[in-house]
Amino acid sequence: MNVSSSAFKNEDIIPSEFTCDGQDLSPPLSITGVPKNAKTLSIIMDDPDAPMGTFTHWIVWNIPSHKTQFARDEKFDFAQGRTSFGTTQYGGPCPPSGTHRYFFKIYALDTKLDLKHGASVKELQSAMSGHIIDQAVLMGKYSRS
Repeated sequence: MNVSSSAFKNEDIIPSEFTCDGQDLSPPLSITGVPKNAKTLSIIMDDPDAPMGTFTHWIVWNIPSHKTQFARDEKFDFAQGRTSFGTTQYGGPCPPSGTHRYFFKIYALDTKLDLKHGASVKELQSAMSGHIIDQAVLMGKYSRS
């Protein structure tokens, strides 16, 4: 499985329109090679370089496995979890200092998860345990000027 974005290449700079310095839009994503036996997909976007530990920017689950294209700033009807910002929506990169790495992690699961909207990343990770068939990662970098 692979995840990519038409907005930035893996390990490149994330354009400011997808950050707190721009419009804070979710980037376009494309997923290829989803296993045929996958029932759903999940997304976790996080920043492991945050000063107080990993900062979660986006959590989505129960995306149908055939939904492999996401438009720029696409509005989701899928369950979303509570981010480190305290919201249940995409929150773009906004590092306090230096260059941070942002990981868009896509998980292919063999089940639909029984989690309520607003669940934490730990609750999602626990629910996914034992159900991950495949995963892919896209990493982008960002620093504030």
